[in-house]
Amino acid sequence: MNVHSFSLPQDTQGDDHILDLTPKLQELVQESGVRTGMLSAMVTGSTAALTATEFEPGLVNRDLAAALEGIAPRDGTYLHEETWGDDNGHSHVRASLVGPSLSLPVQEGRIPLGTWQQIVLMDFDTRPRNRTVAVTIIGE
Repeated sequence: MNVHSFSLPQDTQGDDHILDLTPKLQELVQESGVRTGMLSAMVTGSTAALTATEFEPGLVNRDLAAALEGIAPRDGTYLHEETWGDDNGHSHVRASLVGPSLSLPVQEGRIPLGTWQQIVLMDFDTRPRNRTVAVTIIGE
């Protein structure tokens, strides 16, 4: 069993910015040499998330943000903001709902994704951030 750890820095714009991590994650799998195993990825920070979706302009530039606005609106009332005197209570709620991590299979030396499926980083904070995605690949 081989274990490989990587740190994947990402600069984001905040405000529901979505980045496609798929090419880099596939590259890390190849670099690891693992043919069969698991990839675990986690974004550090409590206002960003990882998920799998289609990285298509309508979806990433409008649809996801609109859906999340309905669930955790920017102009909502958040006790978090009262506690810390900031403006990103909705960011924490959105990130918590989507989640910070993914576990993905590695098969035949790659992450087996559907034709229109990509792994994305979603940044919900209210300002640009320097994010880090911690990646561990385990297998043979």
